[in-house]
This record gives sequence, C-alpha cells and structure tokens, in this order.
Amino acid sequence: MKIVPDTSVLIDGRVTSKIEENEFEELEVLIPEAAMSELESQANRGQETGLNGLEEVQSLKKLRDEGKIRLEFKGKRPNLEEIKLSKGGEIDSIIRDLAIEEDAILLTSDIVQSEVARAKGVNVEYLEPEKEEKKIKVGITDYFDEKVMSVHLRDGLKPKAKVGVPGDMKMKTIRDEVSSESELSSIAHDIIERAKRSSDGFVEFDKGGATVVQLQDMRISIARPPFSDGFEITAVRPVTKVSLDDYRLSEELKDRISEKQRGVLLAGSPGAGKSTLAQAVAEYLNREGFIVKTMEKPRDLQVGDEITQYTSLDDSLEDTADLLLLVRPDYTIFDEVRKTSHFQVFADMRLAGVGMIGVTHANRAIDALQRLIGRVELGMVPQVVDTIVFLEEAKIQKVYDISFTVKVPSGMTEEDLARPVIEVRDFETGETEYEVYTYGEQVVVMPVEEKEEKKPVWKLAEKEVKKEFNKYVRGRIDAEITSDDLATVYIPENEIAQVVGKGGENISMIERDLGINIDIQPHSEKEKKVKNNEVEGPSIDVRVQNDQVVLDTGKQMASETIDLYAGREYLFTATVGQDGTIKIKKGTNIAKKIIEKINKGKDIKMAK
Repeated sequence: MKIVPDTSVLIDGRVTSKIEENEFEELEVLIPEAAMSELESQANRGQETGLNGLEEVQSLKKLRDEGKIRLEFKGKRPNLEEIKLSKGGEIDSIIRDLAIEEDAILLTSDIVQSEVARAKGVNVEYLEPEKEEKKIKVGITDYFDEKVMSVHLRDGLKPKAKVGVPGDMKMKTIRDEVSSESELSSIAHDIIERAKRSSDGFVEFDKGGATVVQLQDMRISIARPPFSDGFEITAVRPVTKVSLDDYRLSEELKDRISEKQRGVLLAGSPGAGKSTLAQAVAEYLNREGFIVKTMEKPRDLQVGDEITQYTSLDDSLEDTADLLLLVRPDYTIFDEVRKTSHFQVFADMRLAGVGMIGVTHANRAIDALQRLIGRVELGMVPQVVDTIVFLEEAKIQKVYDISFTVKVPSGMTEEDLARPVIEVRDFETGETEYEVYTYGEQVVVMPVEEKEEKKPVWKLAEKEVKKEFNKYVRGRIDAEITSDDLATVYIPENEIAQVVGKGGENISMIERDLGINIDIQPHSEKEKKVKNNEVEGPSIDVRVQNDQVVLDTGKQMASETIDLYAGREYLFTATVGQDGTIKIKKGTNIAKKIIEKINKGKDIKMAK
C-alpha cells in the first residue's frame, strides 16, 4: 500500500500516529519533495509548523529504520515561480500529481486539498482535524492556579509567575529547577498541536521565530532564535472576570454608552485591567441588545459566544474594518489601539457611525487623548473620542468627557484670540481640567489651573515673545509676561536702541505682530531683582563626569528654558534636556567657569 502525505498531515503528526495504531499494512510512504521544500522554508523562517513537520519526517525515518515501513522521497522540488504561487495551490498541485503518478492514496487534513483531489479522481483519505471538547491540560497549565496571572519560562532560568490579584501582583519563582531548551521545545510543540486540534484554540500567527497561540483562556507567546536571544514561553490569562457593576461609576458609564454610540478609550498602564473592563463593557452592551463585535490581534478577550471575535484579515486590520462596516455592529471593541494605522482605523469606523471601545496604553488619562492628536485632524477628535476611562490597579480612577467649542482659551483675554478649543472635563464634577487648541503652529494641551501663580498660557506666550525678538537681537533674550497684555523683555543694553527703532517704529511693529504691549529693559534691571547676593531660585546638583559637566535640574524642568547663576552673577541661559539635565563639554569656557565657582563654594542656582 502506498500513501503520499501532504504538508498538512506532516505538520499535524498524524501519519506516525495512524501507523502506530496499525491502520496501514505493508506500507510504503512517499514523501513529496515539494512538501519537504515547504517545511524547510517554514523552518528557516522560524515557524513552529515547519519544525513540527520536519520532526514528523524524522519519526517516519525511525519507523523505516525499524523495518516497520518503506520510505522514499519523490517528486520534484518546486521552482521559484511555483513557490511564489504556493498560496494559490501550486505546491498542493505538485503533491496531487505525485499521488496520481504513483497510484497512491493522498493523505491530507486540508479540506480544500481533499475536495480538489477528489474532483480530479485522486484516491484521497481525508483526516479530519481532531477536536477535543474537554478542557485540555498542556504542560504549561500545570503552573497555573486561581491566583496565577502569567507564567514566564526561559531556557537556563527558573520558571517564574505573576501571582496575586489585579493591583497586587508579584513575580515569584515557582520551581527551583531551571528550564532547558529541549523542555521548552517540547512544551511549545505540545501547545501548538493541541491548539490546532482543539475547538478552543488556534494559532494566531507563526513567523520569524515568533508564535502566538490562543488556547482556552490563555494567550501564549513563544519566542526562539533568531527572533529572540533565547527560547522563551510566556502564557497570560485573566485571573478574574467581572461585570460592569463591579466598577465605580458603573451606572453613569452604563447610561453614557447606552444613550448613543460612543467613542471610548479605556486607558491605563500594562496590567491595569483594561482588557478586563473591555470584556465587562462588551458583555453589558450585548445584554442590552446591542450588536457587539471585537477586533483583536491576537484574539484574547474572554467574551460570550454571542460576541464574534475578529482578527486581522490577510494581516490587515484595515481590511477587517471594511468587513465590519458591512456587518454593521452597534459597537466594536478594539483591543488594542497602538499604532498610527490603528488610530486611523478607529477614527474611520467611529466617523462611519459605529460605536467604538478602544483599549490603549497610557500612564495618565490625558496621555490617551494625546496619543490621538496628530493622528486624527484636531477638529475631529471629539467626534472620534468623546469619553476616556483611565484605570489604575484594576479600578477606574478618572473619566473624561471630551467636547468641542469655540472660545478664548483660559488665560487669554483678547476677543480676537477666540479659536476652536477641545475641552477635557472631569466626568464626575464637570470641571474643565485641560484645553486643547492650536497656538501658532503648535497643538497645545494646556492644564486649566486657576490658582497657578503663572498662567499656563503666559509660559507659552513667553516662548513666542522670545522667538519674535530673536529676529532682531543677537544677544541673550529673557521674557516675562507680567499681565494678560504686557510683557517685559530683557536684552543687552547696547541693542535696545536698534530694537526700539526711530520713533519707536520697530517696537510698535513687534507689539502689533504679537498682540501685546512690550516693556524693553536691559539685563542689568533683571539682575537688580537678585536679593542678598542670591538668586530667588533652587540650587541644582552639578556633577563632573568624564568629559562633561552635568547640571541636574530635575525631570520636572524638562524642555524649560532657564537662567543659571552663581551667587548674583549670571552665567548663561540654556534649555533643559528631556532627562532634566544640561550637559556642557568640560573644556569650554562656561564649564571652566562653573567648576571655578563650585570650587569657591558658590551654589549654582536657576531662575526661569
């Protein structure tokens, strides 16, 4: 008896299992070179399917060595053009031709291959993929109990797990013996095989040394070289399933998303409970009679069977969105919105009238909105997202209501400064916490704090004033907004006459362009404000490191422009880096001066 196994049954490992069950007698197995080529290509790309298939071939070779079967490799290897057309069935066609030539039974678990072969008169045995309805135990599940959220296995390291409840998770070592590469390879193989055969599992993707599997309620990521520098398996599952009633503000949120289709972002840091809340919202909307779908890559939300879960179509979430627009759901749960293309898909569906619940990473509630700015036209933002729900330690900490108006931004007084403004209001109190608007060419996200000593908009105006004066002044420029319609600008004394101009024509033109009155003063006037030989500002830490002098102002000063003083003596003006430091080359004059002042016991202080 001759059989020709195709790629699908070699990957499944079904040939050796049927031989060992004595289902074939005096068997000759003809392995197509085309199938070997496909398996080799998959293995070279780091795909687990290719490695599984090659392991099955090795098992068949062992059966041949034991005298249980005859084994040959036959047929032609596909050429480059046939490989390119493999998705269209060219490789399958070569394998069918071999079965016809050898008058052999084609063994396959690919339903399309089976039907095409039967239509062409090929003798086919179709092995239907096995289904296991009962709960499946894979090696990795032995590490789980009701308090384990995730398991982390890495070759050469002891297995670890995140244990606890949302908001109180700790990483613990769960076995003293280190994991070996062969052990992890065996576990990975078992996971993939069971996912393929289970009605409760599927392989999300498998390429380049990375495999993602969904099995029961677990999302399992498998990484191996060359994608990673070692063999690693990470399994994550929800440790609890909650309803929307378990959250603070549940009734208000229910009313909000039930009254009409909304654009909602569920935001928080990793592990904050965003997906758990998304599941609760999905189940609530489904119970209320809304048609709910999900869009996930990978699919790992734990929702009821009435909610269909979609992933990327041909590796494109844009194509998935096109399909969903034909399905016309009331709400789509998008887990998770991360890339620019994701936000654009979210916006397109929202503007088409679909209610959208997006899950996104953010360290603060306002950061979720800022991730949208620049990816969606500013004026469309409130139509795309009108609600932000921020979670921390599995609890709702903040809800924002996003609305649109035309007004003078807080801190501005001139009527001609009115512009479109996005107001970010606290959902509970109704108070505006942030305003988003354009100022010049910038998009500004400005906190609204009435009690702040210096209005936020003044700080922005000071930068604009300095930018304008840079056109006329070569030396150092300091600007201070002292009221809504007055700025004091300090410049070198020898440049004041030139800036003022004949009859004040230059300064009048600057005032007209800026829309504010300007009082020009020499730097010496600003220095008179220094009291008791000290600047009224905090001291900063100064370190000499290798070839640099590092002035540490603190991260809260990142991107601010500040003046540096030693005692009452002005040193220089600089813009603070993103890490809160100012770095100066050691050999420069200013670096030497700073070191000299420190050696004389002077504190280096800053003033804005």
